[in-house]
Amino acid sequence: MDLNELEVKFFKALAHPIRIKIVKKLLFGELCVCDLNDDIDFSQSNLSQHLKILKDARIVTSRKEGLKVHYSIENLEKIRKSFQLIEELIRETWDIKF
Repeated sequence: MDLNELEVKFFKALAHPIRIKIVKKLLFGELCVCDLNDDIDFSQSNLSQHLKILKDARIVTSRKEGLKVHYSIENLEKIRKSFQLIEELIRETWDIKF
C-alpha cells in the first residue's frame, strides 16, 4: 500500500461516530471490551467489529489477559494531539464554543 491508501484507511477507520467514541474513551487509557461496551447501545460482537477496523488501521492495539481483551491507542500522544488539533479546527471553522 502507498501512503495515500494508508491515509484513506486511517481516515475511514475514524469515519464512524462509534469509532470516534471508542478512540476518545481510549485516550484516557487502556480498557477491556466490557468497559468499552458500558455506554454503547449495541452488541459486543458489533463493538468487536468496530475495534477490528481500528486495529487494522493501526489506531488501536490489543492484548489478552485471561479471558479479557484490553485495547489501547497505539500511538497515544500523537492521536491525542491529532484529536486536539481537529477539535480546535472545528471550533474555529464553525465558530463553536464548547
